[in-house]
Amino acid sequence: MHRLTFLDASTLGDIDLNPLADLGKLNIHAVTSPEETAARLQDATIAITNKVMIDAEVISATKNLKLICIAATGTNCVDLEAAKSAGIPVCHVAGYSTAGVTQHTIGLLINLATGMHRYAAETSEWPGSPIFTRLDHPIVDLAGKTLGIVGLGTIGRSVATAASALGMHIIALAREGSSKTEIPRVSQNTFFAQADAVTLHCPLTPETQNLINRYTLGLMKPSSFLINTGRGDLVNEQDLAQALKSQTIAGAALDVLTQEPPRADHVLLADDIPNLIITPHTAWASIESRQRLLQGIVDNIHNFQHGDLSNRVV
Repeated sequence: MHRLTFLDASTLGDIDLNPLADLGKLNIHAVTSPEETAARLQDATIAITNKVMIDAEVISATKNLKLICIAATGTNCVDLEAAKSAGIPVCHVAGYSTAGVTQHTIGLLINLATGMHRYAAETSEWPGSPIFTRLDHPIVDLAGKTLGIVGLGTIGRSVATAASALGMHIIALAREGSSKTEIPRVSQNTFFAQADAVTLHCPLTPETQNLINRYTLGLMKPSSFLINTGRGDLVNEQDLAQALKSQTIAGAALDVLTQEPPRADHVLLADDIPNLIITPHTAWASIESRQRLLQGIVDNIHNFQHGDLSNRVV
């Protein structure tokens, strides 16, 4: 019988984990610190992790592991080279959160365009207004504007479809090796200069780390918005904070940060940064998405037990 250890089951919230218990002896931890990881995997044959890092040191210290299941699409939480060297297959779950991330991305975009988040936070000022309608914050139409998408995977394309329905024009960032699509791919300088809003849906790689920085922010229109529901490290947060303070761009909305949870003195949590929305990595977390994620984990383990490795990344 396989021994399953879920290192950070709290990431799935109140989703019933009993389907995992049907696959072997299940050991559940709500959260796991880096110092606890290796010890908690000592007897495990199957590790499940959403955010807990399984690095080379952990892999070398765990002699019984036969499979690592990532409870996510991104693979940053596992040292894939170390797993490959140790002969441990790694599987992830793709596509489970497309609807939710698309919804969240468009919601953030609409908030930035309408100032909805700012007006809703100012109810104490409403009684003093000479008229109920207030025009303290800019409101713009998205129809006719250009949305620049970085990453035309499943989520990027879904966002493109939703934004097109709002009347937006779509462009994509051209990168080395990117395939031709019906959506125009343009060079970096053209992309950031033309886009009225930029949204990030690409994987985190050495090439995309800090893609959003002082230079690329400087190419953007003063009226433009930035949205990141991808990975925190795609954005240089110091540069973004400065760009918002200096009104280099008009606003930003983030669902991810480089450090999660952030320190209390995180640069983007300062009180003097205008028109910034931060949500706590919840774009993926609809009830339906979490249920699909659990089913994906169950399917990966079931297939592994029957000699068929699905959704394998190494």
